[in-house]
Amino acid sequence: MSFDFIHKLPTPEEIRASHPLPARLAAIKEERDKEIRDVITGKSNKFLVIIGPCSADNEEAVCDYVTRLAKVSQQVKDKLILIPRIYTNKPRTTGEGYKGIVHQPDPEQKPDLLAGLIAMRKMHIRAIQESGLTAADEMLYPENWGYVSDILSYVAIGARSVEDQQHRIVVSGFDVPSGMKNPTSGNLTVMLNSVYASQHPHSFIYRGWEVKTNGNLLAHTVLRGATNKHGGNLPNYHYEDLNLLLELYNERDLKNPATIIDTNHSNSNKQYGQQVRIVKEVMHSRKLNPDIHSLVKGVMIESYIEEGCQKVGGGVYGKSITDPCLGWEASKRLIYDIAEYE
Repeated sequence: MSFDFIHKLPTPEEIRASHPLPARLAAIKEERDKEIRDVITGKSNKFLVIIGPCSADNEEAVCDYVTRLAKVSQQVKDKLILIPRIYTNKPRTTGEGYKGIVHQPDPEQKPDLLAGLIAMRKMHIRAIQESGLTAADEMLYPENWGYVSDILSYVAIGARSVEDQQHRIVVSGFDVPSGMKNPTSGNLTVMLNSVYASQHPHSFIYRGWEVKTNGNLLAHTVLRGATNKHGGNLPNYHYEDLNLLLELYNERDLKNPATIIDTNHSNSNKQYGQQVRIVKEVMHSRKLNPDIHSLVKGVMIESYIEEGCQKVGGGVYGKSITDPCLGWEASKRLIYDIAEYE
């Protein structure tokens, strides 16, 4: 066989039992989930800002960042809901490179999946405890949902995963808002089909069980830009793009029409400093058109303590080892600017 079975990992139930979420933090999550859900369903006019490192590579730096974010959150909470990005699984275009803390709790050491599952859970729980903010993570591996289902308030499905059958039907069993990104091709129909699939019930095999889901009516779209056949990046955050998405939503029987704008990746050509300008253009578009204002529920921003990025082992505290990020001071100013628009 091509597989080398190293050892059987604990089930999600076993990991959750050994590293439980305290009742006080569970109550915080319940309250936060309701606030975020109300934005997606249109009951609340608050704006979501999903912000944080490209990859959550270091517990100390991530929790430091999230604690700083919590202080800003207190100043803008009447208008914004800040959701820290604590992304513990990273898709890699070629399959090479750092794949997130679940694979490597220490980016400079060999993969250790058991230690990674524990490190992921400990970091998420610590972040809630120290900040009072529940986080977003990418669900790169749908079978891992059980390890974090009690601690996440938002889930992202990436551009390379959104066309995958398993991702779509597993999301139909999630109980939190789940953002389905447009694929790297930029095809908006693929993205909307994924939302449709996720919003409906399914029966399938999951972790050795026959399961049935009820559908996730909080599934929605995320615009992250596209890549053309020559490898060039094509943004899709402009007014015309938002208007087109609105028209496509109106043609379909989808619940809770909503989109989040990812301001990095192909929308910024990975020029992290452009995220400031892109956010402000999106906020301006919302002001111009009440229907776009209702559709665009938030933005995603890649941000860390130090701006830019470094190689694994670079040694700079709070600096990304994957995609380059906006630095803390610029991020803080941008959050205040977003609040001024609302």
